[in-house]
Amino acid sequence: MQFVSDPAVAVKIAKMKERVCWQHPYLQARRIDQTRLVLDDDQPDSPNFSFLVIGDSGTGQYRGNNPQRRVMEQLLAHGDGSSFVLHTGDVVYLVGSKEQYFDNFIYPYREWLINGDRPDQIAYDQMVFKLPLFLVPGNHDYYDLPWCLGLLAQATLPLRNLFQRQLDLDVGWHGSNKGDAYAKAFLDYLHRFTAAELQQHVGAHYTAQFNTQRCLRYQPGVFTRLPNRYYQFRKGGIDFFALDSNTLNTPLPIPKNKAGKLRRRQLKADRQALLNNKNQALEAAMRQHESRSEQDDDATSDTYAKVEQLDEQILDIDKQLADSSDLSLDIEQLVWLKQRLVESWSTPEVRGRILFFHHPPYVTEASKWYQGQTLAIRRHLRQVLDQVQSAVADKAAGRPLVDLIINGHAHCLEYLHVGNTGHADSHINCLVCGGSGFSLRRQRPEGPDIWETLDGGAERCVARSQLFIGRYGQGAQKHRPYSCLRIDVHAGTPPKFILRPMIADRFQRQWHHYQLAPIALSHPAN
Repeated sequence: MQFVSDPAVAVKIAKMKERVCWQHPYLQARRIDQTRLVLDDDQPDSPNFSFLVIGDSGTGQYRGNNPQRRVMEQLLAHGDGSSFVLHTGDVVYLVGSKEQYFDNFIYPYREWLINGDRPDQIAYDQMVFKLPLFLVPGNHDYYDLPWCLGLLAQATLPLRNLFQRQLDLDVGWHGSNKGDAYAKAFLDYLHRFTAAELQQHVGAHYTAQFNTQRCLRYQPGVFTRLPNRYYQFRKGGIDFFALDSNTLNTPLPIPKNKAGKLRRRQLKADRQALLNNKNQALEAAMRQHESRSEQDDDATSDTYAKVEQLDEQILDIDKQLADSSDLSLDIEQLVWLKQRLVESWSTPEVRGRILFFHHPPYVTEASKWYQGQTLAIRRHLRQVLDQVQSAVADKAAGRPLVDLIINGHAHCLEYLHVGNTGHADSHINCLVCGGSGFSLRRQRPEGPDIWETLDGGAERCVARSQLFIGRYGQGAQKHRPYSCLRIDVHAGTPPKFILRPMIADRFQRQWHHYQLAPIALSHPAN
């Protein structure tokens, strides 16, 4: 049995549009841009500022050893003076159910919330942040329960006990309802309003002016909703573009030629091997369940991690094998990104650009680097950037079109240089920050270099990992270094970025907190 189901791309798009009343006549008449916000934090817009990054944080029970709470302690200790937090997605595991928000989000991050000293009184759909929190949805924020598992989970308490205490699989009770829980928690859910309430709400919160349009005013401590699942904001001369990669990650269908048949056969064999491994992991969990010692807690967490990882790999193969792949794709979002990047390059006061979204285009974490979804994201990003390059080549003057790409999804902290790819994504710095609470993964045994086969058969190294922090060691020597980032942005064009990785390492049933030496980013071409 699979523990999750993933809605179709077209369903995700339609549901999210409905929730934010996308292009409602009242909003159109007032020229409101529903993909932009202005940060109104009463702070000077200095070119020198800092921000924090977390991702894949919404961890399970861990019997008191909650990793995301340990990461939060690092953030509280070293995050003074930060302007905001970026979250790279997967806010709540395993399926983004609304009843899991208290344990997996509200309580761990209570210091960032209004009334955080009384977290049990905060409803998941009424959160207001003291420190701005800019999120993008992850795949788990869209996941639902298969109907049979949802029925059993709600009807059978012993099964709930099995999943949540013996195996610690936080499947929840409801699932995300196609991303509805995420939308109610973080987006400006306009669909809940009557016509009169909508007018009043828009008049109160869409008061910012950007160019010739009005947009949402984000006010820490007052109103901290996001206008959409993808959006843009500006800070210190840097344009930030938040994307929803869950509607851009469908693998291309397998061709129906001889090579395609061989590929399909291999994928089916891989899928069966993954299923066998998953069944073995579940059997091991059943053998462990009588023990309640702290010594076995990490082993239980490892089993939890393995089952979730195998399930996700199976889901990726299912997407590749689907005969009726959902190729509708989120063209609207891709066109939006292209237009906004061109506009950004045509704006003299903008000195840099950062993209952040869930699925990484480049990564060396063992379970993600080769997935069909990873390659799909890379392909679509290249297509957009190639189009932008054609439009702004004279303005870019050899600079990378984007200064920094920040992702999650891979459960690690990684810093990569993209090399010469033959496309406009060349020479971009990429960060993966997906190790902030959920199960950690190892780096692939193939090493730090990512290669591609060109059309003529030759191979090219397209990216190289400079830093990888994930699970390592074996047995009693196993380390689980959970991570987060502080990024310092300095004045100048192009801007200068300093990474300050923070680590909460669980080793031999003890926690060890430390901060790595700062890392200055530079364009690989320089």
